[in-house]
Amino acid sequence: MANEPTPEPTAGPSWQAKQVYAMAVISLVVGLAIGYLFRGSQSPAAPPPQPAANAQSATPAGAMGRHMPSLEEMKQMADKKAAPLLEMLKTDPNNSGLLIQVGKIYSSTHQFKEAASYYGKALQVDPKNVAIRTEMASCLYYNGDVDEAISQLQQSLHYDPKDANSLFNLGMIKWQGKQDSKGALAAWQQLLKANPQLSAERKATVQKLMADVQMQGKS
Repeated sequence: MANEPTPEPTAGPSWQAKQVYAMAVISLVVGLAIGYLFRGSQSPAAPPPQPAANAQSATPAGAMGRHMPSLEEMKQMADKKAAPLLEMLKTDPNNSGLLIQVGKIYSSTHQFKEAASYYGKALQVDPKNVAIRTEMASCLYYNGDVDEAISQLQQSLHYDPKDANSLFNLGMIKWQGKQDSKGALAAWQQLLKANPQLSAERKATVQKLMADVQMQGKS
């Protein structure tokens, strides 16, 4: 969805494959918009586990062929790329566009705590930006703050009860982060009900996840 999105809260560099899959899924499915993490706004929902969304390839251009950069190296890259924008923010601290750009730089390099901070500042200026709030929720989830991620998604749904990305990610986080199968199913049922315009492929993805959750409950 992406606004499509997934994960198991674990702060720090070592995520379990299950967590990464979950997060990636979070962004994927609805993919409508979390074209951000999960992309906050567009998320991929994918059956096969693949890191994406806003774990989308955080490997900076030019890094391929050498070695996978460490989180610290990625942070240094992000700091360097964000520096000109941060300089601009000194004279225009409430520029939501700049704040969002900085947030995206940090989220794309897996600096989720920093990304969430800048998204949060942007939302203070524009609290009804559902796509960015959903993006921030993904960052919070990746950083291990499951409850706050859910809280932010619920706030997104307060502004837009039909938002596919928010509903998709809410289901993923409740399932993966809280082991709340009923909550996940309820979110995805609402997603399908409120978004009849979803493509057959996206509907099938959500339905497959629902079937997986139900089978898991029977095992």
